[in-house]
Amino acid sequence: MTDLVSLFETRRSVAPHLMIGPGPTPQERDRLLKIASRIPDHGKLAPWRFIVFEGDARGEAGRLIAERYKALHPDATEDMMKVEGNRLARAPLVIAVVSKSAPHVKIPEWEQELSAGAVCTALTFAANAMGFVTAWLTEWFAYDRGVLERLDLSESERIAGFIHIGRASEAPIDRPRPALDDIVTHFAVKA
Repeated sequence: MTDLVSLFETRRSVAPHLMIGPGPTPQERDRLLKIASRIPDHGKLAPWRFIVFEGDARGEAGRLIAERYKALHPDATEDMMKVEGNRLARAPLVIAVVSKSAPHVKIPEWEQELSAGAVCTALTFAANAMGFVTAWLTEWFAYDRGVLERLDLSESERIAGFIHIGRASEAPIDRPRPALDDIVTHFAVKA
């Protein structure tokens, strides 16, 4: 239990360009996906799914992103295109969490979206607990319907996050965290 609490106290994101391999093995990857799918899910709807980007598929997805970027920015330089094409190749493994919330008679869409966010959190912490570093990102292409269609998302689906997973090339530096006095209030009945 102490190790788990310590993980929660010290976990931090690592920029994908600071990640190196090796990434998770196929068995570790599948274990991460199983863990992430165990999150709270009101109504057992599983209002999310995963897209795994590993190996050459990372570059192929990057090519689609770069093509869309060029269509949106015809004056993009070669350097800009290289950055866009490398978006999903910076980490050894990237897992997209796709939110597929939909109207339901009992379960509000907001709760379904929160469930997808919980999947991202569980995936992040599970990977960190297994000795990897992570970054939960979206970036511009997570909101671009042209890219999403090329990644086979339906019109009603959205990206909750791209979880980049690898190993740290250098020790991560923590950032300032909010002071509890700034983010906590205590409810009290007024007389």
